[in-house]
Amino acid sequence: MNSNFSRNPVLLVHGMRDTKLIFSTMSARLTELGWCVHSLNLTPSDGSLGLELLAQQVAGYVCATFAPEQPIDIVGFSMGGIVSRYYIQRLGGINRVQRFIAISSPHNGTWAAYTNGGKGCVQMRPGSAFLKDLNRDAALLEKLNFTSIWTDWDFVILPAASSQMSAAKEVKLSVFTHAMMVRHSSSLKSVAEALSEPLKNYH
Repeated sequence: MNSNFSRNPVLLVHGMRDTKLIFSTMSARLTELGWCVHSLNLTPSDGSLGLELLAQQVAGYVCATFAPEQPIDIVGFSMGGIVSRYYIQRLGGINRVQRFIAISSPHNGTWAAYTNGGKGCVQMRPGSAFLKDLNRDAALLEKLNFTSIWTDWDFVILPAASSQMSAAKEVKLSVFTHAMMVRHSSSLKSVAEALSEPLKNYH
């Protein structure tokens, strides 16, 4: 690597009750800007499966798709941000992910997770053992270019400030509703900017 900027392949990780199709606008825009964009379908994505098992699907996709020495960047939306964090913090992703962008992710839980009794939803409740464990060593994410993008007008991440993390560079947008956070022009601009930032660390 001759410079402090690398245009890595980008992996998009969707949220609950979504598929990779939710990223159609973002994928097209990033491709247009010159990135090689990948995405996968987490199954099932209804909150019934533990997030650690969904993270294993991410790990499997990465191993099957990219050469072992290929660094990557990850964009995780909503639940996908927590799944991506588990991959990075627990499944070795820290050794290859250079930029991690979480969009409207419930790093400290969301009250909306009480509407579903599935294991994945229980893990996303405020104060859950899963999130406490994951947040215990969240400082590990300071090794990456870690950006958290969120909005006060989310209505799914409750409270919206649950998306804030001390280890992350914070980008707060005025975007109305959760789903628009992967489609709105200001979100797309913020993601592209975060993916373009020089790496603060080589690893």
